[in-house]
Amino acid sequence: MSKPRDERQKDLFRPSLDQIVNMKHPLVLLAEKIDWAFIDGHFRSVCHEGAGQPPLPTRLVAGLFILKHMHDLSDEVLCARWIENPYYQFFCGEQVFRHELPFDRSSLTRWRQRLGEEHLVALIQESLSVAHKTGALETKDLERVAVDTTVQPKAIAHPTDARLLHRAIEKLVTLARRLGVPLRQSYLRVAKRAAIMVGRYTHAHQFKRARRALKFLRIRLGRLIRDINRKTDGRPELEARFAPLLSLAIRVQYQDHRQRGPKVYALHAPEVECIGPFDKLRRQGAGALRVRLQGVDRHARHLAQRRPASSRAKSRDVLHAKALHGNPFDGHTLAPMVADMRRLTGIEARRIHVDKGYRGHTANKFRVWISGQVRRTTATIRREMKRRAAVEPVIGHVKAEHRMDRNFLKGREGDRINAVLAAAGYNFHLLLRWLAALLRAILLAFVRTRPAPRPV
Repeated sequence: MSKPRDERQKDLFRPSLDQIVNMKHPLVLLAEKIDWAFIDGHFRSVCHEGAGQPPLPTRLVAGLFILKHMHDLSDEVLCARWIENPYYQFFCGEQVFRHELPFDRSSLTRWRQRLGEEHLVALIQESLSVAHKTGALETKDLERVAVDTTVQPKAIAHPTDARLLHRAIEKLVTLARRLGVPLRQSYLRVAKRAAIMVGRYTHAHQFKRARRALKFLRIRLGRLIRDINRKTDGRPELEARFAPLLSLAIRVQYQDHRQRGPKVYALHAPEVECIGPFDKLRRQGAGALRVRLQGVDRHARHLAQRRPASSRAKSRDVLHAKALHGNPFDGHTLAPMVADMRRLTGIEARRIHVDKGYRGHTANKFRVWISGQVRRTTATIRREMKRRAAVEPVIGHVKAEHRMDRNFLKGREGDRINAVLAAAGYNFHLLLRWLAALLRAILLAFVRTRPAPRPV
């Protein structure tokens, strides 16, 4: 693979995009404010000189990631809208309107895997840089931050023992047929019937019959595992292919819903953890992992409303987002977060406001203020502590509008990537609204200052 290069240029027989779009559109203004060279420096570093077709232009890739999480779009919908929306194409650096996709949808997945969390953080950095350049964020605003932790649900079905046992049988039989391993019996028909009856017996409160059907599923799964072990014994290539799925199937066979410790909640996502009470997990329909969000509660000038330019309205940015596996204690993650934020923004936070879940933290206690704290508080600090809860609606917006409410990316790396991209999409969405309000304020000021027409 060679280094990515942008060779897009205007077409003599086709109109350029700057003649089609409105150059005062907020998305066009945002594209002009972003330092694409900074993002190119981070994204280009993952590609190495060598033979092969050059990768996609980095501005195209970064623009697609921003648009996807800014407008809460799937990869398929993003590709469909990119073809029909000239503003999306202009934002991604196209010179003329394209009637076909210059990339394949799977390229988004490959670029996410190639970049990883450490390089995608550049999108959060650039969103904060653009906010600072446009006046939406001041340097002193980064010295007062609020930190909180939420869950990021995974795209899995609600886990039950019967469903997991049935899925394990189905996956083992499918893999055996694909690899040409003959089985003594597949148990697909009887396993499906038993899984259905477990749900029916449980619904009817016939728990003894439900346990009997569940035991039937466990016995059939054990027979299938032993049959595959006999057929693959002495064949290293088949043993290597079956090893990951067999290890998960054995864990599913012997686990119980009352046991403590890690359990398998989904065969396609074994990294999923159960966080929160059972009823909350049931409403979400999935397991989840902890995601720490750090936001700044800034007072940005709101020029869109009919009020003086010196008045201020509340607005918030996400400074740091990180997925935390293993369900760690919140207080133990605060000190690394402060170091990450200092490295990300170059500014050290003077006052950090957290909730009572961070009691016993290992960070500098003279810079961390816990809700309800009385000692060492002044009137200014008490006023800021009342604003700590402002991070809660930020979490709600990030989850509901920027694809953190249900993560579809695979593996633990996908969890970390989705958290970073959701935070970046939220920040760029705020910038889009800020630029639209700024444009309206300029037009309103121009109309007000225009002299009245003289009477004839």
